[in-house]
Amino acid sequence: MTGTQETARAMTRRTVVAAVGGAGLTVALTACGGSDSGAAAPEQPPAAGGGSTPGGGTGGAAGKVLAKTADIPEGGGKVFGDVVVTQPTAGEFKAFSSKCTHQGCAVKDVSNGTINCPCHNSMFDATDGSVKGGPATMPLPAAQIVVEGDSIKLA
Repeated sequence: MTGTQETARAMTRRTVVAAVGGAGLTVALTACGGSDSGAAAPEQPPAAGGGSTPGGGTGGAAGKVLAKTADIPEGGGKVFGDVVVTQPTAGEFKAFSSKCTHQGCAVKDVSNGTINCPCHNSMFDATDGSVKGGPATMPLPAAQIVVEGDSIKLA
């Protein structure tokens, strides 16, 4: 192989590696909702009356059983697709959209009284969905649920 061919081959490898690295960065930023500037996605306030909002996650699945009451720990909660269900005090169940109001990432868990988003560490109160730590500035929209016997269902 001549020196010119080796240089062209090395240049091609560098180009491919750089392109693959750039594509990986694009995927990572897209999965995270874009930049951290806060300008990428407008925040939406919850609907009046605490009901489910567009994008709030109930999407016509009314009556669907989400969980048994025994599945939701007192003082904690669990995420079920588009909805997070909490039990702030014994026998009191609340539900909110699982979509973080910062940039739309899915919240992942409920611990120490907060609903937590892993993308940028926003935290929401498990009792009322209010912001406990940013970068989110808007509360999680409430979702409507009903408790029938030991079942928690979408309203």
